[in-house]
Amino acid sequence: MKYTYFVKRIIIKPLTPALHADYLDFFDHRAFTDDNSNGPCYCTSPNQDEEEIKRMVGEFQTFGVKDTLRKYAVEMLNRNRIQGYLAYDGELPVGWCNAADMESYAGFVPEFARKNPCGKTVSIVCFEIAPEYRGMGVASALIDRVCKDAKAKGYAAVEGYAQLSDKRNDFDYHGPVRLFQKAGFIEAVRENGQVVMRKVL
Repeated sequence: MKYTYFVKRIIIKPLTPALHADYLDFFDHRAFTDDNSNGPCYCTSPNQDEEEIKRMVGEFQTFGVKDTLRKYAVEMLNRNRIQGYLAYDGELPVGWCNAADMESYAGFVPEFARKNPCGKTVSIVCFEIAPEYRGMGVASALIDRVCKDAKAKGYAAVEGYAQLSDKRNDFDYHGPVRLFQKAGFIEAVRENGQVVMRKVL
């Protein structure tokens, strides 16, 4: 499906092995060019357990943060442990959304969300949009594709886990409440400054 925002043609593609090079290219060259506090990142943590994250962090001083994160990302991609969607402007990857079955995430789905289930659920745990493409509807296009695919696969709902804050902060990668509201999500439950935004399919 294609979306037009200003003069950009945004195409959303599910991550497949054929797109692994594009995934790495996005995080290598475009994801954090504005010195965002969440970078460098290759979106590995949502799909890692605490022990693996500790092992990875332990290698930062030896190999450098970015090189270590990239190494783990390559290993995880090779084992299909990272799932989600890439956004393209033509052939250029310009955005990413980490989204998959709720059960595939260890620590990135809040426990209070798991205690308030809504049937089989896809969780959206992370967004990153290239700085020059923010505000152009890329994240909305990603959400739309996640919801359409989840419905086609028989899921009951899609959830996001937004932080309740009016200011930019280290948790912006979850996506703001207004982004989910615009896509037809409603608040399901909140706790400790975080809210489960849910769309029943």
